[in-house]
Amino acid sequence: MATGRRPQDPRQRRHQIITRTSLLGIVVNLAIAAVKIAIGTASASLAVISEGINNASDAGSSALTLAGTKLSAMPPDEKHPFGYGRVEYLNSLVIALLILYTGISMLKESIDGILHPQASEVSWLMIGVVAVSAVAKLVLSEHMARVGRKVESGALEAVGLEGRNDSLLSVVTIAVALLYMATGVSLDAWAGVLFSAVIIKSGLETLRDTVSELLGESGKKELAAKLYREIRSTPIVLNAADMMLHNYGPDAYSGSVNVEIDHSKTIAEAYEVLHELQLRIMHEHHVTMVFGIYAVDNEHPALKPLRRAIGAFVKAHEHVISFHALYLDPKERRLYCDLVVDYDLHDREALEAEFRTAMADVCPGNDIELTIETEYV
Repeated sequence: MATGRRPQDPRQRRHQIITRTSLLGIVVNLAIAAVKIAIGTASASLAVISEGINNASDAGSSALTLAGTKLSAMPPDEKHPFGYGRVEYLNSLVIALLILYTGISMLKESIDGILHPQASEVSWLMIGVVAVSAVAKLVLSEHMARVGRKVESGALEAVGLEGRNDSLLSVVTIAVALLYMATGVSLDAWAGVLFSAVIIKSGLETLRDTVSELLGESGKKELAAKLYREIRSTPIVLNAADMMLHNYGPDAYSGSVNVEIDHSKTIAEAYEVLHELQLRIMHEHHVTMVFGIYAVDNEHPALKPLRRAIGAFVKAHEHVISFHALYLDPKERRLYCDLVVDYDLHDREALEAEFRTAMADVCPGNDIELTIETEYV
């Protein structure tokens, strides 16, 4: 028997998952940081204190992730008609800068420890605390990274990656402590330098990935492939090309694509099918898609030799990927065609001249309207 309850919005579900995971990260990291800083201060261990400070920064990163998730869930308004989803990318940027700041600060302290060494006190209690916290942090970080990948949260992934590094570096801390207990040789400050380098590397990688997203990285090929398959399998659509996807957050896109429709179909017939397709894409993929239409006449007697000739032209040129939007206007005596090329093609004018020469032999007496373009996703 139906309950009448509406299914939960996937975006709302995503925000709830990120919120719970971030709260867990805050609580666990603050607890670990407090214990490590206390033990590190009592034993005068720069490595342990550095680990504690880094755990505290991880708690701050989780808090930023939580705040960014709340802001990104704000509804669209007049100034931001696509919502605030991109706040998550800005949030990842801030987290990357925080990681870098933490790493650089730790590096400064560690270098100072090398230049002005101080005696440290190592105990089995300290080693035990570091070992237990390393296991706890590894479990937490793996969970956060896994959830981050699942819900496409760069901020959660960044915090998880940093936590994984922390756990591995804790092993180094334990090794340094055992060495000091056995030989009296202290490599504590040098371990701090190693920690700093790993943290700085993590911050730079997070910064690189976030900036790439903000600049409009073409990294949504899997989504584009799904959309192409769905569009091309739709009745009356002969082909689809020129897809553009604009990211307004991990789960919000606007896009456009050109579809080839048989020129004999009426506007009403095309509208009915494309409108239903547009709604389905919006609900299933969270993409607001706009369609451009190419009228294609596959039954025109002159098109079959033209298709063979253009197909041969594409195969003969390594930088030409495909062609589409082929249309011959018999009244205006004009041939329309789009060539898709890769980013290694540098001389488009030469390619266009060669194409016009080749078409002149196959389709003489027609003006050629050629568009040369690249794939956007």
